[in-house]
Amino acid sequence: MSEITAKNVMLAVGNSMMGDDAAGPMLYDLMQENPVDGWIAINGGSAPENVAHQVRALKPERLLIVDAADIGLNPGEIRIIDPDDIAEMFIMSTHNLPLNFLIDQLKEDIREVIFLGIQPDLVAFYMPVNEKVTSAVQQVYAALPDWQDLGGFTLFEGEEDDSDIM
Repeated sequence: MSEITAKNVMLAVGNSMMGDDAAGPMLYDLMQENPVDGWIAINGGSAPENVAHQVRALKPERLLIVDAADIGLNPGEIRIIDPDDIAEMFIMSTHNLPLNFLIDQLKEDIREVIFLGIQPDLVAFYMPVNEKVTSAVQQVYAALPDWQDLGGFTLFEGEEDDSDIM
């Protein structure tokens, strides 16, 4: 039996039962229904540390972690968040272990670890996913086949939504 490896792995993080926190698992489902060449998807749910061994076993060159991240922007906005900034940022988390611990651990074995956050609108039990978040998930999915660097997405630099300042 040959060892399965993948150049690119997408690790979905989030809880499908918690409204917009389902962004990561929604991308996972999309990738299961319509696989993307060169990518393997793993659903880490709300305890992604439990699948870290699966990610490592695939020996990816690039790991894309996708999660809902409350970074103060409009719902559905997408940002790449520097893993080194996650610890300092107050990112609302529904996860057992802070993501920066997991990312630091995975960076020991994986050359490129990218954290992509999708701004949620509402994270609450049994709420539907906001259409802007659904659209953002589809945007990320569409970017996967030709992913280079940050996948065409913007690096988060602490900007705040100023649409209500006027």
